[in-house]
Amino acid sequence: MGFVQMAFATSQVLGLPIGLVLANQYDWHAPFWMIAAIGIIVGLIIALFMKPITEHLNVETKLNPIKHLYSIISNSWYLQTFLAATLLATGGFMLMPFGSAFSIHNLGLTMEQLPVLYGVTGVFTIVFGPIIGKLSDSLGKYQIFVFGTVLTSVIVAIYTHFGITPLWMVITISVVMFVGVSTRMISSSALITAVPDLKDRGAFMSVYSSVRQIAGGIASAIAGIIVIQQNDGPLQRYDILGYVVIATMLISMVLLYFINKNINKRESVNIAKGSNITGNMAVEPA
Repeated sequence: MGFVQMAFATSQVLGLPIGLVLANQYDWHAPFWMIAAIGIIVGLIIALFMKPITEHLNVETKLNPIKHLYSIISNSWYLQTFLAATLLATGGFMLMPFGSAFSIHNLGLTMEQLPVLYGVTGVFTIVFGPIIGKLSDSLGKYQIFVFGTVLTSVIVAIYTHFGITPLWMVITISVVMFVGVSTRMISSSALITAVPDLKDRGAFMSVYSSVRQIAGGIASAIAGIIVIQQNDGPLQRYDILGYVVIATMLISMVLLYFINKNINKRESVNIAKGSNITGNMAVEPA
């Protein structure tokens, strides 16, 4: 999960400078052609080399797909996880759309400095992703999630109140903030894979992914209502947006506490019964 989530975090911080370079060197169509080309290559690699996950299909279920979906969205424990997923997606989708505008209009950076900012941040994100995964396995996924949440909350509170700031300080704060975000996403993703029963895994992960995408869209829309800009000046109420993001992160930390508690409780029951925990819980290593 550390390597998988590293890819998502890296794409967020490296995609912007690469897109800017291509757009400046050619035209605004260039980044979209790059996305299409990479998508075709990745699609071919997946089709040719990745093995499908089919173990859960061997578990007999008497429910048809519609009833199975209903059983997923009506399960109180699963619903709690989907709510946590909503809040987990909120933070990034609220802050990221305004990252470039805030850097230029509020922090005083130039367009030429943005690739440097996001490039350096991306390198650190790549390096720390697998390390965070290893720490999640050795120290505990929820414990690492709490650390990432506290770290990110503090940095977001500082970052969203910045005015004109030197480039080196913006880079330092951004690196710490993105490492904190990666810590939260890696540990929470590894933890949430342990939630569904094996027979529910495919349906659960499909709903989980959809919920995150919908939550991201809603979060971006809400952020657009909170943040305002007049006459191409500095972004206003960005500090309020920071408080909203911090609140969602703290609430998700509470929800993940109960989810982790239920997982540990079920694991203890399975140990007592002498069952195969890995097969029953479909736990993924971080």
